[in-house]
Amino acid sequence: MKSTNQTLVTAFALFSLFFGAGNLILPPFLGFSAGEDWLLVTLGFAISAVIIPILGIIGHARLQGTMLDFGNKVHPVFSVIFCVVIYAVAVALPAPRTAAVTYEMSILPYFDWDPLPFSSLYFGLVFLFALNRTRLLDFIGKYLTPLLIMILVMIIGIGIFSGEEPNVTNSLKTPFSEGFLEGYQTFDAIAAMVVGAVVIISLNLNQKGDYAHKKKVIIRGGLLAGLALILIYAGLIYVGALYTAAQPTDSRTELLSFISYDTLGSGGRILLAASVGIACFTTAVGVVTGTADFIQGLFKRSKKVYYITLFAGCLLGVLIGQFNTDFIIAIAVPALFFIYPLTIILIVLNVMPRRLLSHWVFKTVVVVTLLFSIPDFLHSINRDSLDLVRNTIPLGKWGLGWAIPAAITFILVNMLLYFFGNSNTEQAANSTEKTSQSTEHKE
Repeated sequence: MKSTNQTLVTAFALFSLFFGAGNLILPPFLGFSAGEDWLLVTLGFAISAVIIPILGIIGHARLQGTMLDFGNKVHPVFSVIFCVVIYAVAVALPAPRTAAVTYEMSILPYFDWDPLPFSSLYFGLVFLFALNRTRLLDFIGKYLTPLLIMILVMIIGIGIFSGEEPNVTNSLKTPFSEGFLEGYQTFDAIAAMVVGAVVIISLNLNQKGDYAHKKKVIIRGGLLAGLALILIYAGLIYVGALYTAAQPTDSRTELLSFISYDTLGSGGRILLAASVGIACFTTAVGVVTGTADFIQGLFKRSKKVYYITLFAGCLLGVLIGQFNTDFIIAIAVPALFFIYPLTIILIVLNVMPRRLLSHWVFKTVVVVTLLFSIPDFLHSINRDSLDLVRNTIPLGKWGLGWAIPAAITFILVNMLLYFFGNSNTEQAANSTEKTSQSTEHKE
């Protein structure tokens, strides 16, 4: 019974830490743009916004260390640089965006309040919650997430049963790939690395279970959270598709406000405001706390460093969070095309069978991924110098030019190691297994 309760609390906490600003405003607009092709968009979005992030949580359950462990097999220096970039992106973009979305949807319609004072109050509360991080997992899992899910289910249920079938041709040329790439904007692959570490530390602070027990709790909690995310996303995308011909708009927040008002009236907007506030706030707490945990770990667990990082992260949130949501989404695109392919590859590699994960596999796959993602990054900042290369690479036109080269490299390097470096491969696998057993013994 205790294990079941821990699993449910962890699942609720993961759902809430994942489900932030982008997770709420992106799916309806995807459905709105996709029309009758809403299912294809849902499949693409589910892969990048649910399946890959949950694999990240499974990777954390397996490693039970810090985010540095995801990249250490490439090189320790690479891992530190990668993690610093990840945390810098997380605290500079998705965390402030939660304040912007909350302001636009929960405050601006009701109060004549400037964004700067609001973002200051918002991140002041984030700072206070982060200071009490030993209670973070239980509070989010037991109270905030069930309330959030109840509100979302009400909006989706009434929206589905009160709307008409989507029958308008979509405005997306490639619904599946555009759904996949829009999933980048949730930042959830990055969030998996950040909040996964938060969950590990919170579990360690609250109870002293062994390695196997914590692994089981985290994986089961992650799978339950992933199932809930897919159901909520599919519902929000479908509801958005019902309104394809109803309310022309280019604003994600305006569309969501319109849907809530049309389905639930003025009370719907109040419910939406509450759900936005809960979803955004819990994500901001998770991101800022995770960043402070990481930086603290680089400085011998110094409490002073933890407090300084919390303050710096919240201050950055105040400064960037006063800008509008669409602006923050726009400036996030180049950063995502730069860091997301590497993030996805490191997550996937860390959940593969250990016998296939020599250091050479990590090094070569990561280098190839980085090289083949450069054309997409340049295209995202309107530099066309490598567009010819981008359009030649398989899936390059859809911003996924790195995927097939990375998969081919993974297969080829493992084949070469199998035929020409068998002893080295076995030695690396044995070393990894010993490390895992050592970790389990310590726990």
